[in-house]
Amino acid sequence: LFQTGILFGRFDMPSLFHHGDIMIGGIFPVSYKEIRMYVHVQQQLCNFINLFRFDLRAFRWTQVMIFAIEEINKDPALLPNISLGYRILNSCSFPANTLRAALTLASRPEETEFNSSCPPTISAVIAASGSSQSLAVAGTLGPFQVPIVSYFSTCACLSDRAKYPTFFRTIPSDYFQAKALAALVKHFGWQWIGAIQSDNDYGRNGILSFTEEVKKLGVCIAFVGTIARTYSMDKILDVVEMIRRSTVKVILAFVPEGDFYPLMKEVVKQNITGIQWIASEGWITATKPSTPEIYQAFGGALGFVMQKMAMPKLKPFLTNINPYTDPSAAFVKDFWEIMVGCRPVLPEEHRMDKICTGNETLLNSQHAFFDVTQLRATYNVYKAVYAIAHALHQLIFCKPAGQKPVRPCLNVTDHLQRVNFRNEFGDDVFFDENGDPPASYDIINWQLRNGQVQHVTLGHFASAVPTSVCSNVCPVGTRKAQIKGKPTCCFDCIPCADGTIANSTGAADCTPCPQEYWSNERKDECIPKTTEFLRYHEPMGIALTVVSLLGASLSLVTMMVFIHYRETPVIKASNSELSCFLLFSLFLCFLCPLTFMGRPTVWTCMLRHTAFGVTFALCISCVLGKTIVVVTAFKATIPGNKVAGKFGPAQQRIIVCSCTMIQILICVLWLKFKPPFPDMVFRYSNKKIVLECNTGSEAAFYAVLGYIGILAIVCLVLAFLARKLPDNFNEAKFITFSMLIFCAVWITFIPAYISSPGKFTVAVEIFAILSSAFGLLSSIFAPKCYIILVKPEKNTKKHVMGKKMNKK
Repeated sequence: LFQTGILFGRFDMPSLFHHGDIMIGGIFPVSYKEIRMYVHVQQQLCNFINLFRFDLRAFRWTQVMIFAIEEINKDPALLPNISLGYRILNSCSFPANTLRAALTLASRPEETEFNSSCPPTISAVIAASGSSQSLAVAGTLGPFQVPIVSYFSTCACLSDRAKYPTFFRTIPSDYFQAKALAALVKHFGWQWIGAIQSDNDYGRNGILSFTEEVKKLGVCIAFVGTIARTYSMDKILDVVEMIRRSTVKVILAFVPEGDFYPLMKEVVKQNITGIQWIASEGWITATKPSTPEIYQAFGGALGFVMQKMAMPKLKPFLTNINPYTDPSAAFVKDFWEIMVGCRPVLPEEHRMDKICTGNETLLNSQHAFFDVTQLRATYNVYKAVYAIAHALHQLIFCKPAGQKPVRPCLNVTDHLQRVNFRNEFGDDVFFDENGDPPASYDIINWQLRNGQVQHVTLGHFASAVPTSVCSNVCPVGTRKAQIKGKPTCCFDCIPCADGTIANSTGAADCTPCPQEYWSNERKDECIPKTTEFLRYHEPMGIALTVVSLLGASLSLVTMMVFIHYRETPVIKASNSELSCFLLFSLFLCFLCPLTFMGRPTVWTCMLRHTAFGVTFALCISCVLGKTIVVVTAFKATIPGNKVAGKFGPAQQRIIVCSCTMIQILICVLWLKFKPPFPDMVFRYSNKKIVLECNTGSEAAFYAVLGYIGILAIVCLVLAFLARKLPDNFNEAKFITFSMLIFCAVWITFIPAYISSPGKFTVAVEIFAILSSAFGLLSSIFAPKCYIILVKPEKNTKKHVMGKKMNKK
């Protein structure tokens, strides 16, 4: 087409045009399609029929571009002696129309003759209002190295310098807005939110960036609804029903104003309230939805917008707009009809509508169109024009604006059209390496004042905000349990298991208590476990103490009786010295259980087992001595037997001492190498600690018991051999019976000792000690005390010797 020079046709696109040395293009959505929901749009050509509506905000953007260019042309320091021109087209808010506008800007202007030698071409384009439209423009004009500066396209995808090397913008990327919105959600503690996206690049990429950010914070997205202004009513109602059935109380709407407005009306119609809306910059400050009717459902909406700026010089420029100044200027007649309520009648026009008188003026108008104190997107257009002007100045004069240029270093007429000056933007203060400006936002809140919806800039967050969670925060003592098939924000609260706690709300897991602690009933605190040991003051301890002291007292009383009646035949016949040794050892045996009670310590643990072993070894050694004496006495009755003479008191002491010393040696080795020590046992119960004495060496413990058992068996055997002594006073029978009791007690002790839990283990050992000691005391000494105290008439040598002995 361009090589042959044949023109097949032109796009019919009204424009605002002004000739200049350097031309700047502009694409703005001055009008937009408001399609009835049941209408299927088959053709998107931009023509003014009833389905199109005039956008005052976009029209103001066009005027700000013209204002900035005229301001630059009057500035002697910026592009001196060089005039800027413009050509502004309407995109109708559709990517297809935006593409048509971009191709129109790239082609020969209709305002110049086709055969002119050097027609002005577009050096840069200010476009577009939507991300999808900017993608179309950047993809089309990018290969031709035409810089595009957007004033309202925020999609993070446009920051890709490899795909869109000539794209720049004066509005921050959605990457930063997504981070800001995620921080807002985190600040208020919202964990369960919904999302509405527009069916275009702006909405899809915005929600994608936001989702990635909030997932890092543990926030869940309950649903993502998709809407567009061209959607049928059925699709709109599906999204409304999704909102109605959801449990979320906070919804983010990442949509432009035109796409969101049909949904807003339906939400208000169905009276869906009680939702905290979070807005993207696409609609939070839009004029059309800012009505008391829409406020019923969307009041209190929060959102981030660019920081506002005031442009006092702009207002006189706007109020001087007049359709009579340039009757051919596009869009001005529609603007005038909206502002003054009548249609201007221009030459060669004949209309039946309400016509203007020609005396109408905008100087005293109070319309929001002329409010230049809180400009946001409008100021972005202003900055875009100046960004292009500064880049051109740097290129033409090889110096930044502000430094006095000597002369141009580039011939504008001959070279500018063939030079790519996009790199000059990188040295400017407007953009970073991705073509994005510094991110700076204000927080906007919808408030109703004097019957009008106002966009109030918040200096701080409000304190009263709704909560939005899928599941309430788990109280202390419980943990989260994920519900299968649902997001991580939806969970059940499960009580902590015994021995674990959750002392903070919203705990993901329960923390095990230390070994010495246990969880309380609420499972929110670890409390020390109760300690268990055999105490003196508890009923079992009192009973065992009383029995122990009773046995010790009986031993002392018996000893005193034996000492007092030591010259009587019964005492002499039973070997008074060994009997006193035996009674003393029994006294110690009865006192030994007292060391087994009370809190175990290092000293009591070493004392209880060694004292038990030594005292019982002494006791059984004395019994062994008495048994040997009885046996030798029986043998002495046989003529010619001299054994009794060889086993006198000295030999008896040696037997007792040597047998006891062996036990003492075992105990010394035990204490030296692996002594008993206090230990905490946790295996019996989860809620208590059993304090007991660990034997240290099981082998040493059973060696002590085994040695005592060996002595007892020897005594039992010897006593059994002496069972045929005289009937009246046969001490061997008493010793045999006492040894039978002793062995029976300690044989049953072993399984009972092993199977008894906690403090009952100590009680079993004490019971065995007392039972065996009482067995020895009662079996050996009770008959003698009975004769001495109750039947003194039998305490004679004749009775002691017995009938059989007398006959012999």
